[in-house]
Amino acid sequence: MRAVDGPVIVGVDGSESSLWAADEAALREVPLHVVYASLWERYEQAVFPAAPGPSEQILTAVLVVAAAKRARQRVPGTDVTTEVVPEGPVSVLLGAARKASVLVIGSRGRGSAAELLLGSVGLAVAGRADGAVIVVRGDHADRTGPRSRERRVVVGVPDKPADSVAVRFAFREAARRGVPLEAVRAWCLPADEATDHAPFTGEPVEVHRQRAVEALETGLREPAGELPGVEVRRRVVEGPARAALLDASADAALLVVGARHHHGRFGPRIGRVTHAVLHHAACPVAVVPERG
Repeated sequence: MRAVDGPVIVGVDGSESSLWAADEAALREVPLHVVYASLWERYEQAVFPAAPGPSEQILTAVLVVAAAKRARQRVPGTDVTTEVVPEGPVSVLLGAARKASVLVIGSRGRGSAAELLLGSVGLAVAGRADGAVIVVRGDHADRTGPRSRERRVVVGVPDKPADSVAVRFAFREAARRGVPLEAVRAWCLPADEATDHAPFTGEPVEVHRQRAVEALETGLREPAGELPGVEVRRRVVEGPARAALLDASADAALLVVGARHHHGRFGPRIGRVTHAVLHHAACPVAVVPERG
């Protein structure tokens, strides 16, 4: 079981994720631990081949030292430690997620093709981690600017909303940041009812919408009672969940999604909604494993 008050751990990958992680550590009043898996470059090159670059030893020194320095400058007084582990990045970061209050990783690898997609390491870790993983996406550099106070935390309320770990996590994040929480519940007509005459061929459209409203309220009831100071904005949207969440991410501080890890032919994998927001969200995404 990971420690709730453990450090914020950031996996260094050459991106600016250490700055975001430094802010997270300050918010939680915990230390920041910068970790680099020294076989990361070899792993990324195997998935996204690119032209030869600096040696692993030079790259390691530059990445780790620079990341720690930026973090200390970002939040003076934060306890920042570093670690280089001579192992593959996925196993290192999965282990780190068990010890961290939250694991922070960048959204891109360093290969040429990886610049267009979530890095292979990030996708593997988000799909398998036992703890919360924040993937830094979007324009996060100005999160301490004046507009950051106007932003909100967005959470997708899942199909099984009762006692959702992700929803509780989102409430705590909104409370930490002092911003509203926007709870999104998407709904669609079943395929056999999605016709021009749906109200006559199946249950009325309003019935499906009302079920979504009830699921939303079920998911919010207990967390709202525990943190009554959080302003909650409810949003029920007809259409695919991934489209609703991507739209909501446009001006959000953080998007929170729950993940139920599925075991497919090639091992654990994440669902389509989580996969979509990790690749295309306009803000950082927190992936929180649900129970069961």
